[in-house]
Amino acid sequence: MKTILKLILIAALMSCADKTLADNQILPVAIFDFESTDEAVQDLGPKVAAIINANLSADPNIITVDRQELEKTLSEQELGLSGMVSPDTAAKVGQLTGAKVLVTGRVFEADNQLFIVAKVIGTETSRVYGELVNGPTEGSLADLSAKLAQKIANDVEQKSDTLAAKVKTHDDYVAEIKKALGGKKLPVVSVKITEQHISPIIIIDPAAQTEMSLLLRESGFTVVDDQSTNRPDVEITGEAISEFGMQKGNLVSCRARIEITAHDVASGKVLAEDRETSMAVDLAEHIAAKTALQNGADELSERVLPELVQ
Repeated sequence: MKTILKLILIAALMSCADKTLADNQILPVAIFDFESTDEAVQDLGPKVAAIINANLSADPNIITVDRQELEKTLSEQELGLSGMVSPDTAAKVGQLTGAKVLVTGRVFEADNQLFIVAKVIGTETSRVYGELVNGPTEGSLADLSAKLAQKIANDVEQKSDTLAAKVKTHDDYVAEIKKALGGKKLPVVSVKITEQHISPIIIIDPAAQTEMSLLLRESGFTVVDDQSTNRPDVEITGEAISEFGMQKGNLVSCRARIEITAHDVASGKVLAEDRETSMAVDLAEHIAAKTALQNGADELSERVLPELVQ
């Protein structure tokens, strides 16, 4: 009896946790070095960014993108880790890093006061919020930066609905794909996406392939595999990886990247090529990894599947 009661209690707690995840969107945040070109403050920009990053990392309601990973990703794409990021480039940076929100800004002196200005940019909506703190030049940089970090955290947590795009459901993706197809004749399609989770935890099930196959079928396509007698008109092949991001309390984040190519079998013509980087948060690493792959497959399917119809 005690065992049964314990299981019921665990199930109830998990249900509450799942509802919390669904109701409160946790947005991954990337903090860039602040611009500090004036001679008096030229070394303060990176320090301010580091302090803000440390404060936001301690907030249980915010997931921050690892600074070293951010620098590596952007250097590979020849994008600087600086305060020069604008809303125009935010979408590209968001796709590369998985961040939904970018934080950048400037440090400067005026009238014996130190000013720190921050821009909080939504990578999906291009919405920008500004925050400002100031104090005596001889005052504590750590205190000013911590005060600014709190303002940024409030923006991210309270204005998430305008910083990030509305979360689409599976049915939303199906509806958008059907609308784009416009009732045209649809080809027979096969999907093969190899997947690997970079972690000691082994995850075998093909989450991205399963999601894309499901969207294909529900959008009206005929989907075949190696066991089918039908031959596909179009083959979708690709690779996907997922990996552990970070853990904050009981929450685990995972990132995923999917790359696919669609070929016309008869002619060998490439009908579409695309890629997607995505992120997900859950109570368990393997579920977060699968959800990240599923999210990426949803985004890719919405863009790629209409291109299969010539």
